[in-house]
Amino acid sequence: MNEIVDKSAEAGSKKFAGSNSRKYNYYQPQGRRATLYEDVTVDVQPDPNRYLLQGWIVSFADGTPAYSEKWTQIKSSDWHAYRDPNGEWERNHYIRESAIEKQVALTIQNAKAENSFQNLDPTWVKILQDHLGAVKHSEYGLGMIFQTAQRDGMSQMINNSILINSADKLRYAQDLAIYLGEIAGMIQLNEAAGKENWLNNPIWQGMREVVETFTASTDWAEQIFAINLIYEPLVGELFRSGFLMQSAASHGDFVTPTLVSTAEADFERNLEYTAEMFGVFLNDAVHGESNKKVIEGWLQKYVPMCIHAANQLQPIWSQPRVKVVSYPVASQRAKERFYSIMTHLNLTLPKGVKL
Repeated sequence: MNEIVDKSAEAGSKKFAGSNSRKYNYYQPQGRRATLYEDVTVDVQPDPNRYLLQGWIVSFADGTPAYSEKWTQIKSSDWHAYRDPNGEWERNHYIRESAIEKQVALTIQNAKAENSFQNLDPTWVKILQDHLGAVKHSEYGLGMIFQTAQRDGMSQMINNSILINSADKLRYAQDLAIYLGEIAGMIQLNEAAGKENWLNNPIWQGMREVVETFTASTDWAEQIFAINLIYEPLVGELFRSGFLMQSAASHGDFVTPTLVSTAEADFERNLEYTAEMFGVFLNDAVHGESNKKVIEGWLQKYVPMCIHAANQLQPIWSQPRVKVVSYPVASQRAKERFYSIMTHLNLTLPKGVKL
């Protein structure tokens, strides 16, 4: 008789989160009052541990449920404990992306009207052709990794954050491709050079190896941690902020910094959600210590690869006619940024791993 009651879908046959609440709310808000973000995100994805008495309604052919904890080494006592500090959901995401595209389009339009592209320094044009053209491939690759990873997350809050991260990357990669196409229509610039450099130029092979290694991982949490908390500060932001943003203006280019600044703003938001998410995992009362050991393994694997990739980019800093910042200075800033992230999460580099 008890077995029948346990599996019954009759109202009141089992107690769930919020069953005894008189606040007409089915979840515990993070603050004193529920936010609109929480109302449209929390428990949109069903979970047998909360509401589905009959287990997952849909499973894969081998019996693996629709959402499985085996798809990551990270463990959690409550996958729903994480709440995105950015409060991201469809509406505010679409509004922001639309504003970004309008900003980029207006900047390019103004540059065309002022014949700004024709006045670019020739050495800078080649850098845009070879290196900005190359990095769009890494941005696209990362966007596709996030797109796959978001399917495997264990809660809608986690998946929303990762999916928006994917959209940010794919938008930026597309913007770079369109931007270079716009320039090529006005000055001499080979649009195919970026792909050639990405595939064959030794400068880019370290970054290419890292991105392809991320793709080979089957652990969604590993991919998010390694990309946003290791690769981005040590490699991605190093090239964007440590080189492009620093050097463009001295060569007559005010459009590229506008475009790159959108990616920098994306990273700040995505860094915030990633730090919050892994803070929850690391402070889990049951699994925190085991999660820390897993993350130390990821640091051991990816930090040396990212340092190698960053160092291979060094020759780019010597290519502009005007040398605004040196690679050692930019690299040191990137390492300090990485250390600040690790300090925030109370993490230290495993023994033998050095920057």
